[in-house]
Amino acid sequence: MRSHTALVAELNDKVHACLKDLIFDGTPLAILDFPDIRNCGDSAIWLGEMAYLQARHAVRPAYVSRIADFSPEALERRMPEGPLLIHGGGNFGDLWVAHQDFREQVIERFPDRPVIQFPQSIHYRSPDRADISARVIGRHRNFVLLVRDEESKHFAEQHFDCDVRLCPDMAFCIGPIQPDPAQFPVLAMLRADRESALDAAGRSAHPDIPVEDWISESRMSVRMSKARGALAALLAGNSSEVRLSRLDAAAHNRVRRGIRQLSRGRAIVTDRLHVHIVSLLLGRPHAVLDNSYGKVRRFMSAFSGGTDLSYLATSLDDGIEWARERAAREASA
Repeated sequence: MRSHTALVAELNDKVHACLKDLIFDGTPLAILDFPDIRNCGDSAIWLGEMAYLQARHAVRPAYVSRIADFSPEALERRMPEGPLLIHGGGNFGDLWVAHQDFREQVIERFPDRPVIQFPQSIHYRSPDRADISARVIGRHRNFVLLVRDEESKHFAEQHFDCDVRLCPDMAFCIGPIQPDPAQFPVLAMLRADRESALDAAGRSAHPDIPVEDWISESRMSVRMSKARGALAALLAGNSSEVRLSRLDAAAHNRVRRGIRQLSRGRAIVTDRLHVHIVSLLLGRPHAVLDNSYGKVRRFMSAFSGGTDLSYLATSLDDGIEWARERAAREASA
């Protein structure tokens, strides 16, 4: 069994092996589809992307945008050349179609720019929608698709005419995190959206176990973080980085919230991929359930299994039993 710190270091090196011939020191780049949403996991990916660019290439993006405020004209003015990187995650396909539509618009709008997709999980329900994506990708001769599991890699190689590479999730580039002190034995962090494979009865079957998700936030706190980020850029004389500093500050706010929330449990039970990843960064033991289409299991099989901190549970009851036992061991250590 590897230690979690050894695993994190190993995955950081694998990320760099995938990207080192695609990003060059001194070349301007953009990151598109910033995740200005409540889900802490998406912000953890963003912070990992930023940490990777800083640590390995000493670069910050020249242009960033959310879907809603993306401007091709502003992008071209800011950086007439250079690669376009699209934020990673689990939205490649037709489950979260707004992100796929945006991704394909970027690919079509910039046929002569390198477009690099940070690591994604792929899931299509409709073969017709996959065919549309294939046609868009096929017309672009310099698109690189990083994927987070072998199944996604196989699907992409079968359907898309592009460079496909297996790469760990970018959140690992944050590196190890010091947790806050635990407050109680077991915390269940379970999703309640379209990716959940659990029913309501199962989620409430253990009344002594707190059941939460990490998508609740204080809008005021996030707005204040954005304002402080923008002000810091202005005071430093970096007016061109105001938007980047605003969004980066929001991501830090959300990840700090997630860390505080997760740290409360001595052991965790979850069906969220990034609760699993952040638990590894924190060194917190956790039982892992799959999401609705196998994303979590697939990622663990490719990259993040093989430590004594994580346990792939067969059911919620199994996961909670494991977490209870592990929390008791941790408390007595």
